[in-house]
Amino acid sequence: MISRLIAILFVTVSVACSPLANADLLVEKQTFSTKNFSTVSGETIAEVTVGWEAYGKLNANKDNVILITHYFSGNSHAAGKYTPEDPQPGYWDAIIGPGKAIDTNKYYVISSDTLVNAFPNLPHVVTTGPASMNPETGKPYGLDFPVVTIRDFVNVQHALLQSLGINKLHAVVGASMGSLQAIEWATAYPDMVERMVSVIGAGAMDAWTITALEHWARPIRLDPNWNGGDYYSGKAPLEGIANSLVMITQQAMHPLAFNAMSPAQDVLPKTALNSVLNGLPATDFWFGGAAQRAPLADANHILYLVRANQLFVAGHDTDLATGLAKVKAKTLFLPAKNDLLLRPYLAKQAVETLQKHNQQPQYDEIDGTYGHLDGIYNIQSKADVLAEFINN
Repeated sequence: MISRLIAILFVTVSVACSPLANADLLVEKQTFSTKNFSTVSGETIAEVTVGWEAYGKLNANKDNVILITHYFSGNSHAAGKYTPEDPQPGYWDAIIGPGKAIDTNKYYVISSDTLVNAFPNLPHVVTTGPASMNPETGKPYGLDFPVVTIRDFVNVQHALLQSLGINKLHAVVGASMGSLQAIEWATAYPDMVERMVSVIGAGAMDAWTITALEHWARPIRLDPNWNGGDYYSGKAPLEGIANSLVMITQQAMHPLAFNAMSPAQDVLPKTALNSVLNGLPATDFWFGGAAQRAPLADANHILYLVRANQLFVAGHDTDLATGLAKVKAKTLFLPAKNDLLLRPYLAKQAVETLQKHNQQPQYDEIDGTYGHLDGIYNIQSKADVLAEFINN
């Protein structure tokens, strides 16, 4: 359990919530490209390429589609395995598959990597971002890459679906940053989305959450190797990345889970008394693990993801109420009761706003001791709620 949780926290390889429950669901990573992509910021990206995968079968009418949108440190590998020998299936394997809450016997389930994915150096991640080659210079974009938003992520996914001839979504379901994309889908393409499920999410960022996210970015910018974002021909700012990953991890976990995973500390350990520069058991464990995984991430990509989240308000309109007024989909909100990152009040704000628009959003809370990560690790506890919502 501990090793699998570390994997999902640091490198977002998939995590199984039920042992080998979907061992026979094999998936293939595919790629999608589109040219001259226009961003919300008014810039143009010459070519955008992202990875995607799908589970189940697309029906003749192409109207049995469920889109899964992934969290900050995640990717498109939501369920199944790439090969039978893979040690772990996708992160939501507990609820995606034959006969599960998101039943691949009924639905064609599709998931894509986002722009500026945090871990572009993972072997199965395909993404365009600051580390990508700028065709005008023949060098990585670095900070010349345009600032992108959650709406841009959604627009890339929309282009992908259009390329497949898909014009209707039975549902869009996402956790954390994926929940932002899910609700943005319902505001950006209201006639296309029939159902929206926001897991451990929010309708808009507030000052508290924006500042919490800033703590993820500053260690990278303070690393001398970051060099103003121009490090691709030199040493990567791995110390900054590692420090950022630990901050992300700690904020995503409840103290109960974090403490349970951390090694015990003796009273007044001698090495700690010898020097303030010496580590402690818990800090060595978390920072050491992050340092091993930091090369899989890209510092600029993390910065761009942070900014996309900080800028989020559903609809990207005047305010949250104006944005949510466009929603036509049935909606379900599943925050985690003990979430200390995207706290339940953020989901409640969206629910109350929708109610003022005479909508009837459904609301339930995921219980558990993992905090924000209960939306990944304990999602199966709401499998019946999710299945009923999707099937009706």
